[in-house]
Formats: sequence, C-alpha cells, structure tokens
Amino acid sequence: MHRRSVTLTMLLLALLSPSPRVTARAADDRPNIIFVLTDDQAPTAAGFTGNPQLKTPHMDRIAREGATLTNAFVVTPVCSPSRASLVTSRYGSELEITDWINPRSEPELGLEPEQVTWIELLQQAGYATSLCGKWHLGTADRYHPTQQGYDHFMGIRDGGCPPKDPVLEIDGKQVKTSGFVVDTITDHALEFIDQHKDGPFLVSLHYREPHAAWLPTRNEDWLPYRDIDPVIPNPDFPLLDTEKVKRWTREYYASCASVDRNLGRVLGRLDELGIADNTVVVFTSDHGYHNGHHGLWYKGNAHWILTELPEQEWDHIPPRRRPNLFDQALRVPTAVRWPDRIAAGTVVDEVVSNLDWFPTLLAMAGVEIPADVNVRGRSIVPLLEGKEVDWDDDLYCEYSMHHGATTHMRGWRTPEWKLMIDFAHEGRAELYDLVNDPGETTNLIDSTEPRVVAARRTLEEKIRQRMAEIGDEVAAGR
Repeated sequence: MHRRSVTLTMLLLALLSPSPRVTARAADDRPNIIFVLTDDQAPTAAGFTGNPQLKTPHMDRIAREGATLTNAFVVTPVCSPSRASLVTSRYGSELEITDWINPRSEPELGLEPEQVTWIELLQQAGYATSLCGKWHLGTADRYHPTQQGYDHFMGIRDGGCPPKDPVLEIDGKQVKTSGFVVDTITDHALEFIDQHKDGPFLVSLHYREPHAAWLPTRNEDWLPYRDIDPVIPNPDFPLLDTEKVKRWTREYYASCASVDRNLGRVLGRLDELGIADNTVVVFTSDHGYHNGHHGLWYKGNAHWILTELPEQEWDHIPPRRRPNLFDQALRVPTAVRWPDRIAAGTVVDEVVSNLDWFPTLLAMAGVEIPADVNVRGRSIVPLLEGKEVDWDDDLYCEYSMHHGATTHMRGWRTPEWKLMIDFAHEGRAELYDLVNDPGETTNLIDSTEPRVVAARRTLEEKIRQRMAEIGDEVAAGR
C-alpha cells in the first residue's frame, strides 16, 4: 500500500510541477552519477589523504584518475544534519535537524517532504534514481527516500545496523539478509547500474561503514590489519588509552577496507559496461572522525578515550563528552572522477563543503536550479575543471547537540583562524590560530594579544551575521 501511494504521489507531483530545464547537455549525453557516501570516515582514513598504513587502492584510483579535494568539509559533524545539508544545500538549523535522529525517541522527526533535494530535480529531469544504503533522515513513511526523489530504495532508514546478517528494507519489506551489509548494498547498486546502463542514472551508495561496530568483516578485509601496530596521531596526549586506540584503529581500518573492496567492484563494473568515461563518481563521507586525535574518539559528539577522565573544563557538559567543531570532525576525505571532464591528477585546495554538492551535481547534469529554490552552496565544477575562480575559503559550521549533552555550537573558519561559540553555555568558546597551530591544540579565547582579539571580534561578527541570515535564533535563547 505504501509503495502504491508513493507512486501516485510522484505521478501527481510530476503533472503539477514544472520539470527542471535541461540546458548544458543533451539528454543522451548527460553523465551518470554514482555518489558514494561513507559513514564516520576520518579525513586521515584513506591512502590518497596520506595514510600509509591503510590500503585503499580503489579510493586512491578515483583520486588519481580524477580530482582530490584537500579541503572538503561538512557544515555539521554528525550524521543526520550533515545528510540533510547534503541533499538540500541548507543548514541543519534551517531544517530543524541539528543532531542525529533517534528513531526511538524522535519517531516523527525527519526531512520534510516539501524540502527540495537535488535528487528529485535529477529525477524530474529524466534520471533513474536509486539509494542503496543508509538514509537516516526520518523513519516515518512520510520521510521515505522515495518521497525525496529516489525511484528505488533498499537499505536502512535509521542510523545503523549490524555489519553482518542485518534486517534491510528491500522492495518495501523488512528482509532478514545473510552476509555482510557492505556487500549486499553493493550488490543492489550494481544490479541497478546494469538495469540502467544506457543512462542517465543516479546511484547514491551510502555505506554504513566504517561506523561501529567495525567487526566482523570478511577475512580479506580484517587479516591485513589484525596484527599491525597503528600509528597514533597524538601518542603523547596525557592519559591516552593507547591500547584501546590501537585495538579500535585496527578494527576501524578493516571496516574502511571493506568499503574500498566494494568500491573496486563498482569501478570494475563501469569499466565492463564501457560507461566509465561519462560517469561521475564522487567519494566522500558524512563527516570526519577522531581516531585518538585530541585524546578523542568519535566525531562532533566525541568522547574521551583516556585511562582517566579529565576535570571537565565547562559546566553542564558530562565528564565523558567533548563536543567539538575540530577540523578532524569537519573535514572529509573527498575525490571526484569524471574522465570526460576532469583531468587526472587534479588537486583542488579551495575550501568546499557538503552544501556545494547540490549545485555541483545539477551543473554536471545540465539541470537548472529552479528560481524559487534557495541553496547555500556553490558549484565546484569550475574548480574541478582547473579554472581560475574567485573563491571564498571561509566556512560556517554548526552543531546543536541534544543526545548526551546540550550545546548550540556555531563556528566560523578561515584559512587563518577558527572561532567556536557555544550559545547554550555562557563562556564556552574556542579560538584557534590555524596558521601556527593547525592541530588546534591551544585555545586562545582568553588571549589579550591585539591580533587575537581582533580575529575573535571579526569572526564573532561573521557568526552572528550568518545566524541572522538563516534565521537561527539560538543566540536569543530560543
């Protein structure tokens, strides 16, 4: 019944809504798009980003044969709001999705159907569309992926599932599957690609990996890392639980390897079908991750990974928690391959964010954004094509944490400075000199040095101005 009602709704919308205009490319020349989104992948967790211990030949191949984006960020370092920003090019605070959606305590929360996504604009322009994997933008039927532009969905609507033998939604039914979910999701993506090889198609391949639990994996993914001695990013951090960091890193690397192996299957199928040259492959993650960085594990809602908990610096933050907007949580490993348009070995150093995928992918497909659709991002196509562009490298970021602690963190990052203000806790703020302290180790918020004071004032003004622009009223206590 649900699938029939969704189909009727989509038909009515198609009749009543004007279709996006296809401008730049003929319908039979538009590129296919495969958007690979991992979950919890650190910016340091890929070979092409400089990790010599983690072997990711297929991720590396995308970077080698296309473009590496060295300064790719998300605007919220936790799952649901980041995914909402990805598909709408809006901030989570605009969508009332500011922390991960808990399906048990928040069953009615999700991405509202009236929000326009780039997926539905591609669908209206004639793309066959599929999501294989994780959605996490609402479990109620009104938030179903097929209400947001996907013709086909299989996977999980909520935040996670076991790595092996999970229950997945397939053809609108909950099915107990056998095998590893990373392989099963890829199987379905490959089947969709085979069915729509004449294009154009969009496949969103949203892996649950390397989200915990990391094990079990296939032996071929686990055995290369079972006995390694992982390099620890901050080995001298006081009270760091080195043994736990190393054990978890081994398991985490195996999970990353399972993604890479399946990514190889996808790239291989494109080669077999002869459609690789005109297929855009994007590889990125929903946010970064701490693997011992700053003495932390996890992302924007990180917790200490220490043998003893430190004295909490701020009142009202639980001792185990360390909410943050560190670069390690905001930066994501990102590469894009499109042999027809992107030169191999391209490096993009400009700051880009997940808000930018909306206009970028539509520009690649030659689909205009309707005039009444408000997007916050910018097309990065000129950067990918190696053109000289007048580009603003500032980044606005936010995270209102509700699970485990309460924060209203708002931040502004330039190549030189980063300021974070927590509007939920008076006096909780952090300021880092990224030129002299790129690791964000020394909080300068109380410095009286004139250049530091000036930077703080400038960035705070930018934060408040952006909050006003997007209607974010947390500074007023609302």
